[in-house]
Amino acid sequence: MVEQDARQHAPATMRNREPIAECLLRLLPARGTVLEIASGTGEHARYFASCFPHLEWQPTDSDPAALASIAAWREADPIGNVHPPMVLDASAPDWKVGWAEAILCINMLHISAWTATSGLFCGAERSLQAGQPLIIYGPFLEQDVTTAASNISFDQALRGRDPGWGLRDLSHVDATAKQHGFRRTERVEMPANNLLLVYRR
Repeated sequence: MVEQDARQHAPATMRNREPIAECLLRLLPARGTVLEIASGTGEHARYFASCFPHLEWQPTDSDPAALASIAAWREADPIGNVHPPMVLDASAPDWKVGWAEAILCINMLHISAWTATSGLFCGAERSLQAGQPLIIYGPFLEQDVTTAASNISFDQALRGRDPGWGLRDLSHVDATAKQHGFRRTERVEMPANNLLLVYRR
């Protein structure tokens, strides 16, 4: 019996990993641990860990299939600074993780309930010290910026799948960040109508 390969593949990873890495080059610390929230397939963790060998990379997810994929990618292509994946639900009141020097969250906010967004900032408040970055990547709605037609269609499709999903209004994200002592320090326009946001406290 041939064992099924648990590795999953997200096509968007190949398109966005290099632009994200260019931003991370100036945002991540010289040493320490990067806590990745909602690591998905594990492809980002594998790629970024290879780009930043001086950092320890801790992938996490709440989905069993994603955790299996992360572990399978790690086993198929071992990189010494990628830790085994941890079970973590961003909306949980206790993440059961220690301190980190940076937190990275890619493409989670729009495919999860709002409790995951608020939980992300709550957990970051416990896990990051003052000045350390919480880096968020994905599509957003902005009150003073025209939304691309593709993002409007994407938002409608997401809400059709789950009414609790959908592109988040950036002003609401900023307000939630403020409740936990964070302020947005950077907004970087990325390819395919995405944004990279940096929050610090």
